[in-house]
Order: sequence, then C-alpha cells, then structure tokens
Amino acid sequence: MASVSTEYISVGGNRHPGAADWDVQSGVLAFGADNNVALWEPLDDSNKGVYALLVGHSDKVSVVRFYTCPSTGARFLLTGSVDRTIKVWEQDENDYRSYKLGFSLEGHEGSVNAISVAEGTDIIATGAADGTVRIWRLDAQADPKGTLLETITMKPRFFPLTLALRVLDGANGKGLVLAVAGTTTKVHIYSAESTIDKPNFQHRAVLSGHEAWIRSLSFTREGKGETSDLLLASASQDKYIRLWRLCQGEVRLPAEIDEDDPLLGGMEPTLSNKAHEFEAAGSKYSITFEALLFGNEDWIYTTAWNPDPSRSQLLTASADNTITIWEQDPVSGVWMSGERMGEISTMKGSTTATGSAGGFWIGLWSPDGTTVVSLGRTGSWRVWQHDPEADLWVQKFGVSGHVRSANGVQWEPSGGYLLSTSADQTTRLHAQWMRDQKCSWHEFSRPQIHGYDLNCIDTLGPGQFVSGADEKLLRVFNEPKQIAELLERLTGFHQKIDESAMPDLAEIPVLGLSNKAQGEEAPVEDEAGANGASSAAPNVSLNYDSPPLEDQLARYTLWPEHEKLYGHGYEISAVAVSHDRTLIATACKASSVDHAVIRLYDTSDWHEIKPSLTAHSLTITDLSFSDDDRFLLSVGRDRQWAVFERSEQQPTVFTNLVTNPKGHSRMILGAAWAPTASNRAFATAGRDKSVKIWQKNDATFECKSTISLTSAVSAIAFLSVPYQKYFILAAGEDSGAVSVHKVSIESFEASHITTVEPSIAPSKTITQLTWRPVTAADVDERPFFELAVASEDASTRIYKVSSILS
Repeated sequence: MASVSTEYISVGGNRHPGAADWDVQSGVLAFGADNNVALWEPLDDSNKGVYALLVGHSDKVSVVRFYTCPSTGARFLLTGSVDRTIKVWEQDENDYRSYKLGFSLEGHEGSVNAISVAEGTDIIATGAADGTVRIWRLDAQADPKGTLLETITMKPRFFPLTLALRVLDGANGKGLVLAVAGTTTKVHIYSAESTIDKPNFQHRAVLSGHEAWIRSLSFTREGKGETSDLLLASASQDKYIRLWRLCQGEVRLPAEIDEDDPLLGGMEPTLSNKAHEFEAAGSKYSITFEALLFGNEDWIYTTAWNPDPSRSQLLTASADNTITIWEQDPVSGVWMSGERMGEISTMKGSTTATGSAGGFWIGLWSPDGTTVVSLGRTGSWRVWQHDPEADLWVQKFGVSGHVRSANGVQWEPSGGYLLSTSADQTTRLHAQWMRDQKCSWHEFSRPQIHGYDLNCIDTLGPGQFVSGADEKLLRVFNEPKQIAELLERLTGFHQKIDESAMPDLAEIPVLGLSNKAQGEEAPVEDEAGANGASSAAPNVSLNYDSPPLEDQLARYTLWPEHEKLYGHGYEISAVAVSHDRTLIATACKASSVDHAVIRLYDTSDWHEIKPSLTAHSLTITDLSFSDDDRFLLSVGRDRQWAVFERSEQQPTVFTNLVTNPKGHSRMILGAAWAPTASNRAFATAGRDKSVKIWQKNDATFECKSTISLTSAVSAIAFLSVPYQKYFILAAGEDSGAVSVHKVSIESFEASHITTVEPSIAPSKTITQLTWRPVTAADVDERPFFELAVASEDASTRIYKVSSILS
C-alpha cells in the first residue's frame, strides 16, 4: 500500500505578539502559521525545522499557550484565533512531539487576542476583541472539557490585547491576580479569593503611566521563596517598559516626590509611585511602580522573563529591529539593557528593500534560559544562543517560510532545488543540505523580493527562472555565481553552466523595484539615488558551512534581474516554459476576449511573438506544454480548454488545433500533459470536482475517463515519466486534500492510489503541485517519489510518496 510522509514544511509565523510559546517541558515551540499551528524543536540537532502543522482553525491563529494539568500532569496546547474560538490540543502520551485536537472553547464574539494560564491551577483567562475577558476551568480527566466560569466586561470599554494570570499565596489559601491591558494606556488589576470554587474576580486597581496602547504583560517571582514579591512587566507602544512590584503585607510608603524638582521635567504623572492596595485570599497586597526601562526607538511588542529562577532577566522584542535582554545592576539596583541583538543597520534602503522593516514581533526564552528566539516581519525565526566561554550571543539556525498564500512552486529541471513564490511578494529557493549522515531541507536563497504579490513561476533552466506578478509584467532572473557555489558545496547539486558567464550577487536599488547585479547602475531618476543603490549591499562572500541565516537571505542571496516581459494589461495569472527552454507562454486575468489571450516570448532575444493566441473569453488559469513542445494546452474560467499546435517549419508559430467549449461544467483550474508522445493525452481539473483524462483521436481529443473527487480540483501534475505502464497523477483540491492516482497507458482508465492524511495535508486550497523530476532510466528502481505542494495556507511542502504501486 502506498504511504505518504512529510519530508519538508516551509511556513512563516503570524505577526501577532501572542502567537508563539516555547514549552518548558518538551522543548517544542508552537507558533501560529496562517490558520494552522506549526510545531518546531529549535534545539534539535537535526535542524529539520517545522515538523508538523496542526489543522483546526478556520482563520489566522493569534495566540498560542502551553498548559499542564495540575492533577494529571497531562500536557495541552491552547490556541486562539481570529475565528473567535480557542482550541485545546492534547499531547500524545507516547510522543511528546505530537498533538491532536481535543475540544474547543466557544463564546467570544471577537478575535481572540490573549490567553493566560495560572500555573498550578486549572484556571485560564482569555481576552478577545469583543471587549471581554473570560475565565475558564479546564477539566483534563477522562473526558477533557472546558467550563466557562465568568465573563469580565472591560470598563471603560477597550480590547484586551494581553493578559497575565498568577497565583497569590494568602492566609486563607491560594488566590489569583489578573492583569489586563490592551487598547488603553492603563493596566487593570483584578483579584480572586480562591482557585477552587468560582473565582469571582473583582476589579482592584488601575496602574497608569503608559502613554499608548499596552502590548505585553508578564509576571515573575523576584526571589525563590513563595512569599517573595512578584514583578509585573508591562510593555507599550510608547517605547517604554514599566516594572511594577506586587508585595504581600502592609504597604511600604514610597518616598515623597517633590513636584517642583526641575529634574523631573514635567514627568511627575508618568513616574507616579502611588501604592495600590487590595485584599485577596485573606491577605493584604500592594502594587507600586518599580522601574522605567527605556532605550527602544519603536513599539515594544513582547516581554518574557527568563525561566531560570537564578537569573533575573527580562527579554523584550521591539519594532525597532532589536531584541533586548534587561538585567538589574546588582550594586545600584538599576535596570539596564545588558544585551541587544537583531538588525541594527544603517545601510541605505536595508529595511524596506529587504523586507525587514517592522522589527521583531515575538521574543521567547528557551526552557533553560540560554537561548533566545525571535520572529521578524518576514515570518522568519532567528535563534541566538549564549556562548558562556566568550560571553557572547551567537546567531544560530532558524526557520523561514512564506507568510501569505504560496501561489507557485516549481522544481529546477533536474530536481536540484525547488522554487516557491507567494503573495508575500517573495520568491524562495529550497534545497537539501547534505552533511555527515544527516540531510534536511532549508531555504538557501531568496532570489526575488518584490513590491507586488507574485502569482506564478517557472524555471528556464538550472540558473534562470521567470515569475509573474500583479504588476502586469513578468521578470526573468539569473542565478548569481556565489549561490551556485553555495548549492554545490552544501547540497552537492552541480549546475552544468558556464560559471564565468554567471552574474555576481544582486542588490535592490533604494528607489527601485528590481534586483540589479552589483555595480550595475539602477534606472533611478537622480544621481544620488543611483549612487545610493550601489552601496545598498556590500560585496559579501557566501562561504558558509551551513545554509544562510535570515539576515543573509534577505540581503545577500538575491538574484539579478535579467529581463522584463511586457504586453499584458492585467495581473499575470499563468506562465509556462517549453521543455526546450525557447518559449515562454503567459496569460493574465481577463473579463473580455481582448485580454484573454496567450502571449508567447522568444527566450533568445526576449521579444514577443505576434500575434497572441486566442481561444478564451475569460481568465486563462493554467498553461502546459506537451513533452515534445509540439502542443500547448490552455484552460480557463470560461469552462473550456484549447490545444494549440506548433509548426514544424516555423517553431515560433502556433495554430489553434482544437477547442472544447464544454470541457467541464464549471471553470477549469488545472491542466497537465501526460509524459509521452506516442499516446497523446492530457488531464484537466475543474471546479466541478472532477479530473478528466483526454486522448488524441485524429484532429480532436476525447474524454477517456473521469476521476471524481470531493471538492473543487484546483491543481494537477503528472510524474515526469511513465511508471510501470501507468501515468502517475497528483490532484490537489480546494479543501487542501491531495490525492495520487494511476492512469493506464493503454486504456486510460484511472484509479485511486492514495490520499494524503488530513492531519498532514494543507488546510486551504492547493495552488500548485509538481513532482520532483526523475529519469526514465531509474524510475522503476526508485523506492519513493517526491511531490512539492503549494497552498493558500502559506505552506510549501514536500511529500515523500513510497510503495506507489505495491
């Protein structure tokens, strides 16, 4: 029986400050990735990256928290989403890396923005854009479930963006303290008498001082004792972090402030040290302002205390591209920034052009407090590890991926690497890093960083590709010499092209959209701009013994642009390159016959071949050349397919051979030629939930068989060579389902082989499928085949399909 396993998942993290958590017990880091939850072990030696995506939410995941049941010790993962629900995932008893969906907590009427867990209790708090905080009890017994205990409405009304829940040890048992903040300049403090019965939270204090929305709250215990004070950190868009001391017992009167002191400079209200008193669990408590931490130049998104109790360190992530570790001076008691990491760059255009503007959205400590991870605007995770000998923080390997719909995926002609392109305006190159006895997939280059959403891609050979975007034109890129050398050194992929003809690394002009080879002048309006462009990226050698880090990917792995292809009037919808690499066929979005044309370009001099090919009346959704490039197949939203034949005397001339205006009952979304010239056949996929196999019969093509599936079929792909008297066909659906079928070469009868398990399949529409190229010589001996899949859930995946006909 055929089996399918996941070999590689590339996906970026959601840009929400609460959308990640690092489990103290297992070392698994979970983060929101579009509407899925990605699982990754940052400290794993194998560097496999994201190993699973949990599917359950119907909209973006905005908050992630791990939770341990105090009575059973069972581990759970709590995730909140824009879909207004909180999902509770149960850890597999036999595999700490595996989670399955348990149940949902429903009731919020807005996007869930915050979840906080009171360690040692079964109480959790959730905050949402409906202006409420809800208190739940999680019962993790034989039949796990959640019970809503109470709903706290924010008065005056604001949206809670962050929560911090903590147990208080009082004279009458254990109480709870809850800090709430969000779209307000104040921190609201609530307390509850008990953790056993219904908590019944009461509003106790308002902590003022911040001058903008508050993004993050986190508690820690100052000392190791149960009675030591609690410190609360609050971080705000006003660029400051405030520390508040919560202590048990009578209030300690602070020193009086001299309002006339000229050193205050009018900051008296900001630095107020008024004591707020309240009672909980039979004991008195007071909260006072402790310290103001400043030095950031932009919004502060997250705060996190070092989990190692021996180290009093606070980690903050800011939009100013820095991750800061704050420590208290042991002598003076003053809080200072002990370490800063990130992108502190003064290079012209370095932030906007390389996509790093927006800084860091998340900062997290590892369970042992010696490693730090951060999520940047590009959706990539960076890892810093403390080297105790040198007392330095050294950047290590993270994970990266698209943050919006992955719209196209294509193998290099021999299968040496994989290109993916996305609505996040980037094109990425993925390859397999081979070393010692290990191998793992990574992003090796980011050839294109664009200003428009990218829709489609195809390769023009081992060192060149073409991509189409929403900007109405296509761009051709050449591989730089250093990327070829890097791939050969780390992946073993040797490209049979003249390296002396390859360009140097590219850079992005400050005022330009396209990548230029270093030293090449950019077409900008003024001389200053051109000069600025040439200094945007210094000469760098990619002599790495591992794949590039995120900083290097964004700056030093761009491919220079070689050519632009003009002609279309609307956003590019499809592109296909002939197998002999001499022709490019493209189409654009269209609502009339005038624009529903196929334009052909000659790759020898990049001119457009006139006239355009006509057959459709609406957008052409897919294009495909036959194996010998004699035929070009097009399918469209007008429910028809058309086959154009290439002239043997004039290789650039195509004529309309046959058009079928009723190919499917609904729009056709996918097209693929079967890999043989003797029995000419192709497949079409439609929104009518079917894949049809068509075979040439004289001057027309007739339908030989139909594969019925459960939802609209959005993408199809044939294996590049026949396998044991069958064509192997993969089909992707609107629902995210991926299935593999075999089609008899003789009868063209189709039958199902296997379907990817829903637990490892994408959760949204499949945009493109492509099998890794194999040769006819070794196809029958291969134990497995690799299928690359791009999906609207922002993921790019490679599946290993084994025992395909056994």
